Amino acid sequence: MAVPDSLSVAQARRITLAAQGFADPAPGGATDMRHLRRVLRRLHLIQMDSVNVLQRAHFMPLYSRLGPYPPALLDRAAYRDPRELFEFWGHEASLINVELQPLFRWRMDNARSYAWGGIRRVIEEQPDLVAWVRDEVADRGPVTAAEIEQDVPRKKDNWGWNWSSTKTALEYLFYSGEVTAAERTTSFARRYDLTERVLPKQVIDAPTPDPQDAFRALVGLAARSLGVAAEPELRDYFRLPAAGFKQAVAELIEDRVLLPVTVRGWKGPAYLHHEARLPRRVSAATLVSPFDPLIWERARTERLFDMKYRIEIYVPAEQRLYGYYVLPFLLGDAFAARVDLKADRKAGVLRIPAAWIEPAADQEETAIALAAELRRLAGWLGLGAIAVPDRGDLAGPLTAALKVASVGVP
Repeated sequence: MAVPDSLSVAQARRITLAAQGFADPAPGGATDMRHLRRVLRRLHLIQMDSVNVLQRAHFMPLYSRLGPYPPALLDRAAYRDPRELFEFWGHEASLINVELQPLFRWRMDNARSYAWGGIRRVIEEQPDLVAWVRDEVADRGPVTAAEIEQDVPRKKDNWGWNWSSTKTALEYLFYSGEVTAAERTTSFARRYDLTERVLPKQVIDAPTPDPQDAFRALVGLAARSLGVAAEPELRDYFRLPAAGFKQAVAELIEDRVLLPVTVRGWKGPAYLHHEARLPRRVSAATLVSPFDPLIWERARTERLFDMKYRIEIYVPAEQRLYGYYVLPFLLGDAFAARVDLKADRKAGVLRIPAAWIEPAADQEETAIALAAELRRLAGWLGLGAIAVPDRGDLAGPLTAALKVASVGVP
């Protein structure tokens, strides 16, 4: 469908969902690496997070777009040769398509100036420690931070090296691109190695672009992933600095990669990627992680979906509105509900501390669709039963839908 230069919010929403892969057909059979690559080519990176109350954050965006898939496929892409992903600071800690590594070298080259607090103190006050840690990785890698810390010299002349400064030195080397994650342990700790021993040779040997060329490329990739966007989310996608960002946008407009458009109800300019498409409908029915690229920029989420969403992990329990780990439920092209979830792996139960309906959603339709999605999610997580919701204005209808669906209810 042709894209007009003046869009309604509903049209902008469908463009975004299509750009993010929610309008793609689900795999017809077993999911394989081709399906993962299709998603990763759309998103370019996926955010990582250590919270494991349901499932690690980086596994969820693929599930939301593909349905149940073998998580081992993502581990293979990230931590087995030939690497297709690498860990770095893209949008926070991220797994990034490996061919994009040269586009982040400006960030690596400026690690010292970007360094914060403890990292700055270590690299300025303890350069010998940084060199020692790098040599340890070179001699022993892949190695975890804990393994290095066990052997750290406790005294050097008249000053000490300790656990925190050793870990901090390693994080600086990671940020500067000298070391990277060769793999993850079962406890999610990085095993570090020299970058040249981990990434494919063609990536290591690729020329380093001028920073402004890298900014322009990254803004273009962000625009393609978002479909239609305002400047805040274009900049936020790869967490780009203000310097150079405006120039990159202007150059992409001049090159007709970005097409200025009006989204009715939005303040300020919006930009449409020249490859964006506007589907007539989106028929999604899936849960979306708090760390999904679709909802990274919360103000954009509110503009597109009329949903004010905040993750409440760090909010005191008595002050939470919706729950600890709350996932929005995408039904069609709108968020119809939000549900607080926990994987009780010991009991083999998907627990639902709370379930809430969104104001414009149909309660019965949403409950039935959400029950089906929870059954699908539980199966993917290897959980044999789903507990009834503890609270929330969707708890009653969802309980009824779960029972009709013959889902195990302990």
